[in-house]
Amino acid sequence: MTLTPSRDAGPLIPRNRSIHPVPYDPDYKTSVTRAPNLPLLSMESTPSEETGPRFGHARLGPLDNNLILNWTRGAAPAVGERILVHGRVLDENARPVPQTLVEIWQANAGGRYRHVKDSYFAPLDPNFGGCGRTLTDDEGRYQFLTIRPGAYPWPNRGNDWRPMHIHVSVFGHSFGQRLITQLYFEGDPLIAHCPIAATVKDRSALDRLVAPLDFSMSRPLDYLAYKFDIVLRGRRQTMFENKLEGM
Repeated sequence: MTLTPSRDAGPLIPRNRSIHPVPYDPDYKTSVTRAPNLPLLSMESTPSEETGPRFGHARLGPLDNNLILNWTRGAAPAVGERILVHGRVLDENARPVPQTLVEIWQANAGGRYRHVKDSYFAPLDPNFGGCGRTLTDDEGRYQFLTIRPGAYPWPNRGNDWRPMHIHVSVFGHSFGQRLITQLYFEGDPLIAHCPIAATVKDRSALDRLVAPLDFSMSRPLDYLAYKFDIVLRGRRQTMFENKLEGM
């Protein structure tokens, strides 16, 4: 990893707090102790936020974005419903974010993570690690072949269950674009009952966390596909009549 100035220039657009989850929600128990006690301050971005890490293809293996095979290095496939998760990484100005690192981690088909503190009754899959990574192409596209994760219970209230979801980390071209989020799956009834999802009060913002089924990218007799586009912070730039997207 090297630290270089972004090929994009200019200060970052301030975050739109109105579409972010509320930091404090009594139904999401751990937010009670983690939420800020004072109002947040909005400040201009600094050079340390406007630059970021660079990751090269040489650091990625051929199976890094194939969670079905990468844990066993291709020796045996993971168990579960095979799916393709794909989409584009864009900024607020709808410009692609190329050559940026996208990482995912998830539970297995039974809803259990490969983590020492996960004590859920579902068994571990010996052929599934639950982690993957890839770089976006020049148009900001990415894709992962994986197993659809299972739902699982968690000790929040008496009988709370997490919907099927995949954790997503995107580095962007600067530290100020760094994003960690979750994607859910179209049609999952548990989304409406999840206290974490309920912290997103704007329904349209919550819908943007739900990956719709995409038959155009599905492979017959092999896997279904889900599309999940990701939007990072953009840059403040001057528009020109011959280049409306800015510098």
